Amino acid sequence: MHHQHEHHGGLKAAFVINLLFTVVEIIGGLATNSLAILADAAHDLGDSLSLGMAWLLDHLSHRDSDARFSYGYRRFSLLGAFINALILFGGSLYILTQAIPRLIQPEPFDARGMLVLALLGVLVNGWAVLRLRGDASLNARVAALHLFEDVIGWVAVLIVSVVLQFVDAPVLDPILSIAITVVVLFRAVSFLKQTLTLFLQAVPSSITTAQIEALLSRIEGVCSTHHTHIWSLDGEQHVLTTHVVLKESSSLESVVRVKAAIKEALRPFNMSHITVDVEFGEGDCMMKPGGTQHA
Repeated sequence: MHHQHEHHGGLKAAFVINLLFTVVEIIGGLATNSLAILADAAHDLGDSLSLGMAWLLDHLSHRDSDARFSYGYRRFSLLGAFINALILFGGSLYILTQAIPRLIQPEPFDARGMLVLALLGVLVNGWAVLRLRGDASLNARVAALHLFEDVIGWVAVLIVSVVLQFVDAPVLDPILSIAITVVVLFRAVSFLKQTLTLFLQAVPSSITTAQIEALLSRIEGVCSTHHTHIWSLDGEQHVLTTHVVLKESSSLESVVRVKAAIKEALRPFNMSHITVDVEFGEGDCMMKPGGTQHA
């Protein structure tokens, strides 16, 4: 319980400080006329929303299932990820429309102000990464990864701003903004693909149906398996339904033992919900034409 409150507080602190700094970035980017700063501000806005949703969904994900959401509330995190990815995608496209024309006609900007913001960006995002360091939860790990990428981006801005103190090359600003935006855009597309795949109930990438059926078929007393379906609630906790065929002479004790063995065999795969339909003989499947329907 102490650990849960600790990482919840870490997400809250990282969210608040990241959101405040995003506002500072937007103001600073407009004041210095730096697209590189505004590009990173768009990135940080997406990260702030990610942290905020992670903070909120940390509460929701621990709620039990009810009559409305029979599988619980874990799937809400997918909605948050999808919204965040759309925001990152849209913001990145906007920055590109502003940056590309500046490659042809670079505009002057305040390199010293850019340097100050870059130093502040490294310190703020570095602190947020340390705040979430060591947390094992998926939300916190992903948030920490986003923030670490921000640190790298601000280091790049810092290097460019130092160079601009000695070299008059305003074209470096749109070049850097495009580089940052392309990385963010690539990540946003990847997130959209992952969330849409999960929404469409694809088999999790770390598991295959053939792998699970082969595993279950090796359990003593199981003749075969079929109609195995696997999908994920949130990318971390999964759901499985399957039909297992036992010998027609199997006793009630055998059925109980096989079900217990199946749940034990599936323990390493993070299955939060497992449904096993036991059948006796190959023609006993209710989903086959002429199959027997169990009560």
